[in-house]
Amino acid sequence: MAPERTRRRIPDATVARLPVYLRILTEQGDEGVDSISSERLAELGGVNAAKVRKDLSYLGSYGTRGVGYEVAYLVYQIRRELGLTHDWPVVIVGAGNLGQALAGYAGFGERGFPVAGIVDVDDAKIGTVLSGVRVRHIDELPQIVQTKRVSIGVVATPAAAAQDAADRLVRAGVTSILNFAPVVLAVPRAIEVRKVDLAVELQILSYHEQRRAGGAIHAVGTARPASA
Repeated sequence: MAPERTRRRIPDATVARLPVYLRILTEQGDEGVDSISSERLAELGGVNAAKVRKDLSYLGSYGTRGVGYEVAYLVYQIRRELGLTHDWPVVIVGAGNLGQALAGYAGFGERGFPVAGIVDVDDAKIGTVLSGVRVRHIDELPQIVQTKRVSIGVVATPAAAAQDAADRLVRAGVTSILNFAPVVLAVPRAIEVRKVDLAVELQILSYHEQRRAGGAIHAVGTARPASA
C-alpha cells in the first residue's frame, strides 16, 4: 500500500507571494486568458520563473509543458490554500482617520473580509455610522467577536492605545491581528500578528531613490562644513 501523502507546510515567503499571484491570475482571467506560463506569471509578479514553479508546487500544481497553468483552476487552488473559500469578518479597533479610511475601503468586503464591527472609546465617535457599520464602545468588543464570529482584528489606534487594543482583542477571542500602529505588540504565541508600518515602507523607498540618484542625495544631506 502506498504511504499516505502528507501535506507540506508552505513557507511564509511563498504564502506572502500567493496573494500576488492570485491578483494577477484574477486579472488575467477577467481578460479572457485561459492558461498562463510560469514565465509570464513571473514577469507580471516581479519574480523569476523557477520561484513561481516552486511556489505553485506546494499547491500540488505543476502545469503542463507547452501549455502552462490553467488560470481558473490555479485561482481556485490559491483561494482554497489561503482560506478564501468563505468570508472572514473583521473588527476594527479605532474610528479615527485611519479607522474611517479602512472601514470605507471596499476592497475588504470584495476580497472576503467584511467589516463586522468598529469600536472606539471616544463618545463623539460612538454611534456614528461608517460605511454602513455603527461605531460601538470598545467594551462591546467581546459581544461583536462572539456574535459575528470574528477571528481577525485590525488595530487602527494611536500608538499609545495599541497594546490595550490588542489585549482586548485577544481576550475577546480574536486569534489574528493586523496592526497599523507604529509599535510592536506583545501577544501570546498562538496569536498571529501582521504589522503594516507605512513609515518603514517609505524609508525603504527612500533607500531605493537614493541608490537611483547615485548617492548624491546622501552626500548633500551629510556633508560636513569645511574647517576654518
